[in-house]
Amino acid sequence: MTSFLENHDRSIMCGELRESHIGDEVTLFGWVDGTRDLGGMVFVDLRDRTGIVQVRFDPDSDPYERADNLGNEWCVALSGIVESRGDNVNDEIPTGRVEVAADDLHVFSESETTPFPVRREVNANEMLRLEYRYLDLRRAHLKRAIQMRSSILHEVRAYLHDESFQEIETPYLTRSTPEGARDYLVPSRVNPGEFYALPQSPQLFKQILMVSGFDRYFQIVRCFRDEDLRADRQPEFSQIDMEMSFVTPEDVIEVCEGMVSEIFESCLDHDVDAPFRRISYDEAMTTYGVDDPDLRFGLPIVDVSDEVADCDFRVFSGTVADGGVVRGIRIPDGVDAFSRSDIEELEDLVGVYGAKGLAWAKVNADGWSGPIARFFSDEEEASIGDAMGAEAGDLVVFVADEPSVVCPSLGHLREHLGEELDLVDEDAFEFCWITEFPMVEWNEEEDRWDSMHHPFTAPRPEDVELLEDRPEDARAQAYDLVLNGHEVAGGSIRIHDRDLQHTVFDMLDISPEEAEEKFGFLLEAFKYGPPPHGGIAFGVDRLIMLMVGMERIRDVIAFPKTQRARDRMSRAPSSVDDEQLAELHLETTGLQQDDEDDA
Repeated sequence: MTSFLENHDRSIMCGELRESHIGDEVTLFGWVDGTRDLGGMVFVDLRDRTGIVQVRFDPDSDPYERADNLGNEWCVALSGIVESRGDNVNDEIPTGRVEVAADDLHVFSESETTPFPVRREVNANEMLRLEYRYLDLRRAHLKRAIQMRSSILHEVRAYLHDESFQEIETPYLTRSTPEGARDYLVPSRVNPGEFYALPQSPQLFKQILMVSGFDRYFQIVRCFRDEDLRADRQPEFSQIDMEMSFVTPEDVIEVCEGMVSEIFESCLDHDVDAPFRRISYDEAMTTYGVDDPDLRFGLPIVDVSDEVADCDFRVFSGTVADGGVVRGIRIPDGVDAFSRSDIEELEDLVGVYGAKGLAWAKVNADGWSGPIARFFSDEEEASIGDAMGAEAGDLVVFVADEPSVVCPSLGHLREHLGEELDLVDEDAFEFCWITEFPMVEWNEEEDRWDSMHHPFTAPRPEDVELLEDRPEDARAQAYDLVLNGHEVAGGSIRIHDRDLQHTVFDMLDISPEEAEEKFGFLLEAFKYGPPPHGGIAFGVDRLIMLMVGMERIRDVIAFPKTQRARDRMSRAPSSVDDEQLAELHLETTGLQQDDEDDA
């Protein structure tokens, strides 16, 4: 006896049927999305990964009675003739002008009642949906996101191969070199007491590939970081990782802009405006308060320190005298849009980022009003207003403090206002490059300098002499690509000179012994003719999240983790038995946690 599949081939996907197929006999495979018994006829919506099509079972057809008993999410096959739906058109789906008049039905498997309905809008707890992820992935918008991911990565590979890149895999089991996030460690059975680490990045290996002469490398690689999670982070994630020899930042940027343009045109039918805007780090922090600005709306931050340096408002003038800054945002038509309680909410928001308060004034045709208005002369009001481009009806708000407080306070306030005032064009894609990053940032807890990116980033040639005495003024040959307020890629030209690398290690308080222990194999490779090189890594999940309009990267990952890094479906992580632990020469001291998770 032969099976159904041995005698029947799928002739077309459900979502591909159109009026051009009318009269064709087709065989479809899929899942029952819903059934309706109307006027003696049974209608079934059949769904596969491409979409839904309506199937009609007439009373005189052989499978009619069996069709009347079908349940949602049963997996079935059917055959029939494609017909027009006449006046009964459903313009909400691409197949809405046709239906299949079925003459054969085969049930592969039945389904129990699902824990939640398989439809786009579902009122179900997210932990439940993650537990039954295979059902959640049947929902069309999640399925489309995963399919888009496949298409995007296909285009990336094709583009980079055409640009003479070679795809090379680097190890997943490597050594621990903790820099920034914590490593995921893997105990070695055959080397008792020793551990591998899952890579946070293939950084050292891709640099060594340049020493090896491969010239242009890429890989779509899984990376792992044991860090606190949020909407755009996961413990395991994917990178489009690239490295190139004999390049300048402009060479890397040109390749990336070409790749981004290709995938947006091929996968979204959207033309991006390249070359992308370039913004220095200092300009980004001064004008937008963050180094990943959302350029889909205005509301620039304006520095008014010079205008208020001699004013009678001591909060402003005293801050400037002490070396701080006063910056503000003009909110167009804010007088009518914001009540006193609304402004108090804005004060609470900037307080989260360390601001001691939010000074504000209403701009009226005859002058300012509000708590700080009495401290300013007409001339000072005019000077500040001119600097901010203020007009009657606007609300102006200010934060006075050190730049380290003012920047994030006003930067996040700007983002909040953009959403609150509905200024963000949700259909726009606004790219920019952030360049000229500082080499280092001060670590208050450890009383030392940290790399702004990583310790292998090369300084700008003109700033090398600053590394020993004025490291805070040295700029890096680093570049981040930002899309709609999210960093989607980051890279740099690397250090290839051993002496310069040791100078940077010294600046970062990494001793020669520590450098040898962590990075000795890279330093050894640099003895043998390393080429100048640089590269970049794109966050695959974050980029795709933005391209498909999702709010969280877990929606573009087939099997994501929860905020506590758990897989609700497979129940990972889990305890292991004592025999396995003994083989690994391990004992556990931690207490098993309950399985309750936050989303």
